[in-house]
Amino acid sequence: MSSIPHERIGEYMHQALLVLKEHGGSLQSKEVMRVLSERLRLNEYELARYEKSGYVRWESVLHFYSIGLKKAGWLRKQKGYWVITPEGESAAKLLPLDLYNKANVAYAAWRKANPKEPEPEEALEPAESTTNSITLEQAESNATAGIEEHILNLNAYEFQDLVAALLRAMGFHIPFVASKGKDGGVDIVAYKDPLGAQPPRIKVQVKHRQEKCGPQTVRELLGVIRKEGEVGLIVSSGGFTADALVEMQKSPVHIEAINLSNLISLWQEHYNKLDEEDKKLLPLRWIAFLDEEE
Repeated sequence: MSSIPHERIGEYMHQALLVLKEHGGSLQSKEVMRVLSERLRLNEYELARYEKSGYVRWESVLHFYSIGLKKAGWLRKQKGYWVITPEGESAAKLLPLDLYNKANVAYAAWRKANPKEPEPEEALEPAESTTNSITLEQAESNATAGIEEHILNLNAYEFQDLVAALLRAMGFHIPFVASKGKDGGVDIVAYKDPLGAQPPRIKVQVKHRQEKCGPQTVRELLGVIRKEGEVGLIVSSGGFTADALVEMQKSPVHIEAINLSNLISLWQEHYNKLDEEDKKLLPLRWIAFLDEEE
């Protein structure tokens, strides 16, 4: 029976970490697979599908061994996204076979600490029965992609209303949402109490575009934060450049950043606290999967 060598699996894992680094540290799992499919020179055996599940062999193998990346502390999985950790960035410097071996040691240690879980078969690649966990990850990735598409199709003012609705669900009072036209550098104002007597009082800048938000936006928001107890929040559907994040860290007042992934996570977390009208801005439905990995 043919099999995928350990070093080749290590190359999958190594390249996956590099792809995450190159894309700002996080990427949808299906996008990781797409980029890798163009980068790896996959042979006919690797591209073949399992007969029962229909999953592509190399993708199934990488999904399976990504558990080792998680247990080693190099990778986190969040709602269909893969996120590289600082330790993972260091691990990306390892040779593929060393990476594979160290991840397997971490996986074996986790298995030993979880005696209720069946011992894995000594095999070079996972049996088809191990692809059950892939269903959950692929479902999460597909669901996240659908949510992102819905948000990106909103116009700028609908997106602004979405952010205001989220802040209300988080317990803030919203005395101001900018209307069409010039907003004076502030799109939303959020108070901790109805009168804005208690800090923090949040001035929000909302950016709804494909381009990443740069340091100039941070400086502009900082320019309208003038009173004691005021803080800033920038919500950007296109994310943030590294320079923008550095600018926030250097700021003399607190400025928080929320990207599209963070926004979706917060919307999901506070969804039950939204009023029915606000839920219509981004309606969600939950389904349950058996979590066989934990």
